[in-house]
Amino acid sequence: MNEIFFIVEDAPEGGYTAKALGESIYTDADNLEELHANVQDAVRCHFDEDKKPKMIRLHFVREEVIAV
Repeated sequence: MNEIFFIVEDAPEGGYTAKALGESIYTDADNLEELHANVQDAVRCHFDEDKKPKMIRLHFVREEVIAV
């Protein structure tokens, strides 16, 4: 595996949540710096060293509601 994808969303209570696609990895953080560290740590913990992806891709999803 060369790359793993995470969907990142704003958490309702503030900060961010991140969920990996195709893997059972979930983490959260209060800010982007913490999110980067938490995602890297979660990936290191989830995979054996020889199976670990080389790159982590974060896809930020923001939902906006607009009154009509």
